[in-house]
Amino acid sequence: MLVLLTGPVLSAQIADPGSELNQFLSDRTGNRFKLDFEFRARLEDRTGNNFGRSPNLENPLFRTRIGARLDVTDWLRVYGMGQDSRAPFYGGPAPSSARDSMDLHQGYLEFFARRKTGFGAIAGRQMVSMGDGRLIGVPDWLNTARTYDTARLYYRLPEARIEFLMLSAVKVRPDAFNRPDLGDRVWGTYNTFPKVFSKSAIDLYLLRHDQNRPGGFTGKGRLGINTLGGRAQLPLPEALHLSIEAAAQNGKTGPLPHRGYAWFSGLSRRVPLRLALDLEVEYKYASGTRNPGVRDGTFDQLYAANHDKFGHADLFGWRNLHDLRSLETVHVTRLIALNFMYNNWWLASKRDSLYNGAGLPLVSSPSGTAGSHVGQEGDCFATYQVAGWTFGAGFAHVFVGNFLRNTTPGVSTRYMYVFQSYSF
Repeated sequence: MLVLLTGPVLSAQIADPGSELNQFLSDRTGNRFKLDFEFRARLEDRTGNNFGRSPNLENPLFRTRIGARLDVTDWLRVYGMGQDSRAPFYGGPAPSSARDSMDLHQGYLEFFARRKTGFGAIAGRQMVSMGDGRLIGVPDWLNTARTYDTARLYYRLPEARIEFLMLSAVKVRPDAFNRPDLGDRVWGTYNTFPKVFSKSAIDLYLLRHDQNRPGGFTGKGRLGINTLGGRAQLPLPEALHLSIEAAAQNGKTGPLPHRGYAWFSGLSRRVPLRLALDLEVEYKYASGTRNPGVRDGTFDQLYAANHDKFGHADLFGWRNLHDLRSLETVHVTRLIALNFMYNNWWLASKRDSLYNGAGLPLVSSPSGTAGSHVGQEGDCFATYQVAGWTFGAGFAHVFVGNFLRNTTPGVSTRYMYVFQSYSF
């Protein structure tokens, strides 16, 4: 078994050489040059994979990132980052979500980045996250994460940012240079208003998802889906905090008309006990297809980053699903956090599939006779952060519901891990 949590005893007073190096470079260059570095190692143990249809896995994952930012002039910023992801002892060729030899992960030009107001633009390869990442984000828990080839034009005001963008998720090729797939792209406008009211923030977006590969995305036709939505974060009395997001879609999926919608709402509050306690409860919904072959009603989650949003084991995505989730975080000290999470899932449509975190179908009951309760998950995970280091461990257990018992071998999934990372 790989021992990850090694090295000197760390304390809150230990120096961070990476931060000190960047401070030295900043002082010498007038804050024009900055280095980025990350090394992460994680040992995972997954049993009951695919609810008994796939072999168990126990393997380490390693990821190294090295990047640099240079402000060549007051109006031109250049950024580049390489990423190397490894998955030894996987038991066979590791998937592209786990392995990718050193490749260009980010490389872009940004114009007028140092301005506080006015126009700016970005062109190149970049990690992009919008809002809470429910529709466009970076699933950084994956060993290879996700990056985009993008063109972005924005205008900044003191209380708003208006942006037009085009994104295409880069397809990972573990043994070759990663190339864009511009036939699968999202474009449109995403606008943020962080100071509409005191301590409130609102996002509004209109996005178009196109897939037009030769022959269509699954054969006949092509995919073209419009998503209109918004997100808000609002303070409430009694120290409560409300988060909501809603999106509606129309367009077409191949030859079928598409109509989909999704909803998120969450409440959170910090309880001032001897050990600070953060409480969160939320509900998420995404529509499914009720009349297959007549109309596609399955919500398109675009380029979602779903880590922790539907359970710590990361089995499901924001499609054809109800999810009730709670999270309790105990701040044992300023550096140590202990988390307890619970999720309960139901299908929105019994005749549609259950979808994984990437939005791909896992299993279905076309007749709708397998039931709708997917299952429940209980999680416990902890982190310790100090001087650029993060240490952590976690455990997740999925208890299958009637839908999974009737459509799979019905084996409960278990996920355990330990990890360490250092970054600056």
